[in-house]
Amino acid sequence: MVTRKRITQEVAKRYRKASKKEKGRMLDEFCALTGYNRSYAAWALRKGPPAKERTRKAPARPVGLRRGRKPIYTAEVRKALVRVWAILDCPCGKRLVAAMPYTLEALERFGEIRLEDEVREKLLAVSAATCDRLLCSERRKLEIRSRHKTKPGSLLKHQIPVRTFSDWNEGRVGFLEIDLVGHDDGVTSGDYCQSLDATDVRSGWTELRALRNKAQVWTQEAIDDVRQKLPFPLLGLDSDNGSEFINAHLLRYCEEHEITFTRSRPWRKNDSCYVEQKNYTAVRKYVGYFRYDTDEQLLLLSRLYEVLCLYLNFFQPQARLKEKVRQGSRVKKRYDEPKTPYQRLMENQEVDELTKRKLRRQYAKLNPAQLMREINSLQRKLFKTVVSGSIDHDQEAEQESVYLE
Repeated sequence: MVTRKRITQEVAKRYRKASKKEKGRMLDEFCALTGYNRSYAAWALRKGPPAKERTRKAPARPVGLRRGRKPIYTAEVRKALVRVWAILDCPCGKRLVAAMPYTLEALERFGEIRLEDEVREKLLAVSAATCDRLLCSERRKLEIRSRHKTKPGSLLKHQIPVRTFSDWNEGRVGFLEIDLVGHDDGVTSGDYCQSLDATDVRSGWTELRALRNKAQVWTQEAIDDVRQKLPFPLLGLDSDNGSEFINAHLLRYCEEHEITFTRSRPWRKNDSCYVEQKNYTAVRKYVGYFRYDTDEQLLLLSRLYEVLCLYLNFFQPQARLKEKVRQGSRVKKRYDEPKTPYQRLMENQEVDELTKRKLRRQYAKLNPAQLMREINSLQRKLFKTVVSGSIDHDQEAEQESVYLE
C-alpha cells in the first residue's frame, strides 16, 4: 500500500498536465501496475493531492462550521414551531402540519405570536417529517419511563342491541359512544368522582362531564346535559354493560327521546374503541390517575372539562382510519387527513347551516394559547388538592410554561 501511494503521487503530477489521449494511456498503465479499478484510479490521479500537500497536516475545520448548504429552517423558525407545538399539546408531525394554518391564523389574530413573512411561509410549508426532526430534542425532554401498553381497537362492531329506533350508522353524526372513567387511584372503597366521556363516532366531537359518583341519577343527568349541549341531534348511544348505563331509567330516557341504545359485548373494549382511546387522550392525559372525591375537586374537574372540550373539539386534529389491509401476517392501516371535529362538522352536509354559523362565531372567539393557559392553571389547582388537600385561592398562579411565554 505504501508503494501504491508513492506511485500515485508521482503519476498524479504528470497526469494533471497530460493531454486527454496521454491520460488514457497513463491510466491503462497505472491500473495494470497498481491493480486499481479504472474509475477509482482516475479519481485518485485526478483528485489526489500532490506529494507536498500530503505531507502537510490538514487545517482543522472551525468548530460549528456546517458543511453543505445552509439550513432552510433557522432558529427563529424552530422557536416558533416549538411554541405552536406546545400550544397544541405536543402532537405528532402529521397532526401538527394539519393544524398549522388555522392555528397560526388564530394566534396572530389574538396577538399571541408575531411572525415575519419568511418565517410564516416556512412554517406553512414544513413537512411532517421535518417537524418531527426539528422537535426530537424537545420530545426527548418530555419522555416518560413507562407507558400503558393497551392499544385501542379499530372499528365499532358486534353491538348487542337493547332497543333500536333506527339502525346504528357510524357514518352519520349523532351516534355516540359513552364510558365512565373512575378517579380512584387504585382504592375502590367509598365514593369518588367519575368522568363521563361521550365521543361522536363520525366527527370525533367529544363531551366530558364530571360526576360525583357513578350513581344512575348523576349519569343520566350528565347524558341529558350532553344531549342539550351537542351541536347536532343525539341519535344513538353505545355503552358498556355497567349498571350505570344498563338500567330502566336510561332505557326509558332513550325511548322518550327516540335515541338508539346499544351495548357492547362483555369484556370487549374493542367494541367501544373510539371512546376507549379518548379515555386517555381526553381524560387521563389531563387529570392523571389520582383520587378525586371532594366537592372542591369535583368543581375543578367540571371547570377544567368546560375549557378542555373547546380546546379538543376546535383545535386538536384527529386522523380517522379509512381501511385495513392484511398482507400475510401484517396489517396495513390507511388514515385520512387529520382534521379537527369542528372541521369535520363544517364539511358534513347533514349539519344544517344555522348550526355551522353558530360554530363559526364560537370559533372566531377562541384563542388556543389562552385556552391552554386556562387548562394549565386548572390542572395546577387540581393537582395541588391531591398534595395539600385544599387549594389557596388567594395565591397567584404559578409562572406559565416556558413554551407558552
